[in-house]
Amino acid sequence: MDTAALAARTPPAPEPGAHLDADGTRFVVASSRAERVELCLFSDDGTQERRVPMDPDGAGLWHCHVGGAGPGQLYGFRAHGPWIPHEGHRFNAAKLLLDPYARAVSGPIPWHPSLCDHRPGEPDVADSADSAPHIPKSVVVPPDFDWRGDAAPRTPIQDSLIYECHVRGMTMQHPEVPPRLRGTFLGLASEPVLQHLRTLGVTAVELLPIMHAADDARLARLGLTNYWGYSTAAFFAPDARFSTSARGAQVAEFQEMVRRLHATGIEVILDVVYNHSAEIDVDGPTLSFRGLDNAAWYLPEAEGSSRYLDVTGCGNTLDVVNTPGRSLLFDSLRYWVAEMHVDGFRFDLAPALARGGVFPDTLPTLFQAIAEDPVLAHARLIAEPWDVGRHGYQLGRFPAGWSEWNDRYRDTVRRFWRGATSEVSGLATALAGSSDLFGSDGRGPHASVNFVSCHDGFTLADLVRYERRHNEANGEENRDGHATNWSRNWGVEGETNDPAIQAMRDRAARAMIATVLVSQGLPMIGHGDELLRSQRGNNNAYCHDGPLTWINWDLGEREQEMLDFVRGAAALRRRHPVLRRLAFLAPPSSEAGTVAIWFRPDGAALDEHDWRASGLHAFGLQLRENGSDLLLLLLNGGAAPVRFTLPPGPWALALASAGNGTALDQEQCRVPAYGLAVLDRR
Repeated sequence: MDTAALAARTPPAPEPGAHLDADGTRFVVASSRAERVELCLFSDDGTQERRVPMDPDGAGLWHCHVGGAGPGQLYGFRAHGPWIPHEGHRFNAAKLLLDPYARAVSGPIPWHPSLCDHRPGEPDVADSADSAPHIPKSVVVPPDFDWRGDAAPRTPIQDSLIYECHVRGMTMQHPEVPPRLRGTFLGLASEPVLQHLRTLGVTAVELLPIMHAADDARLARLGLTNYWGYSTAAFFAPDARFSTSARGAQVAEFQEMVRRLHATGIEVILDVVYNHSAEIDVDGPTLSFRGLDNAAWYLPEAEGSSRYLDVTGCGNTLDVVNTPGRSLLFDSLRYWVAEMHVDGFRFDLAPALARGGVFPDTLPTLFQAIAEDPVLAHARLIAEPWDVGRHGYQLGRFPAGWSEWNDRYRDTVRRFWRGATSEVSGLATALAGSSDLFGSDGRGPHASVNFVSCHDGFTLADLVRYERRHNEANGEENRDGHATNWSRNWGVEGETNDPAIQAMRDRAARAMIATVLVSQGLPMIGHGDELLRSQRGNNNAYCHDGPLTWINWDLGEREQEMLDFVRGAAALRRRHPVLRRLAFLAPPSSEAGTVAIWFRPDGAALDEHDWRASGLHAFGLQLRENGSDLLLLLLNGGAAPVRFTLPPGPWALALASAGNGTALDQEQCRVPAYGLAVLDRR
């Protein structure tokens, strides 16, 4: 059939993408600078290509309607236009392009030299090799999932417990997850995993990036992979690597995962990467944006430069302040909420999103617009409040409605429990909700996401096993990852069979995670920390998809004890509203009737001199609610046991990081070195 006959000249759809109707599919793509755009339709095996000319609408959109094109149709685009790299124009019709609005991609994106738009070593000369045989295709997907009455759990923020996890890492080694479901969305939503999350009291999973990502040439040469997924190629498409099959099944399987998690009372938060794309720098692959309208999508390093501004450390920075990037940002977020029933987002390198304007002035404007968007109004919004550019550290500067990863909290807790006595005052402020960061503009303690470990850096177990990073397997001569981790190995670098060192390590690990769960704010646990998951000292394991990063569910005695402890600490938090306040705790004070009374081990109230004293390494916090004593938190960050004099009881030991080493006789409580105890007056 003549290709002209295939394309019915119809008005464009309201937004880019592939839109099914009764007669076929309407395709729309944005490019304000292209001279000509072709829709490329492929046979089921992806080998036969048919090109259909697209019509411009005069406002930067190209469109056509193809009768008979239905669900499962493979497609892509070829954009014709000028090749003037120093002016930002990189049109090369030899490169097949993914639809930026594709709902699914047909498979993984492998590295191949034909994906580069210029000749090797000749950056100003366009490469003529056809990339179509080597790149997966966009897939037409029907919007017909049966949600069966799905409703988001809507856990009050003060009751939330976030669990950061990776779809594959959670399930690849779980013996009770069926083998065909391991590493998939359906595996994460299988009953054994749901049961584990329920027993921890998790209210929300924060999934490492699940949008379709790509590997790069360097990782391919080393035989590694972009395991974490912080290299997005398609911002509407669940990654095919998390599906039991490709060709669109990943969409329904993701939706089924969300439905099952919701039915269990667990919200779904996505870690999203809108700050850069998988096309990396100008020597990276041309997959979509670069070939469609490079100058519109990316921020240039300088006027007249062919290279990109890079405040992400990943080679490029997307312009999402201006069109079409801003449209994609909001359209994508709305899609994941409205069509995929996602409950919230954690924005990777969030300040980078505002770099397309007068930074940092545009930061509150953009993020306030996200928070006030009608579709996103009830979504959880979390920022990683830094990028790698100048003035990129913006902790505490996001508007109302946003929470932020609090790395100052993380480092303070780590330093205190490794023995830094200078951190006592800082730790008290962190326990009280970090009002120094979030209290000046009416935000509450839940603006602070409290954590001691996450995907980026040492796991909790490695924080007490290693004092140096061990990233040799990453192929970067151990120069990547954080050089300063505020960790302590307690006498031996790495694994040891010494029972005394093992006991000390476990005590310190329990103290750190317990601190997170008794602090005011929004607590987050890194996946597997409750099981002492180790990455053997690798603090940047982004490129390892294997046992190094997967959870080992074969629990020994120490792992089971840790799991029981975390379950108990989380249950303690749920039992006591005073640990989940919507307001900050008062600063150190001995005034009667205050919620928080801070005291020395001898029972006397702490004063300003005490907080500044260099030798202070232990303190207590009495938490009161409605005039009744509820809890005592006793923290000893020193190298010797401390006896705390207690207010009138009776008291019961509710939580102890040192286990049987903590002794309570009603008038006093002995807390071992580097130990935390919680007493309950009930």
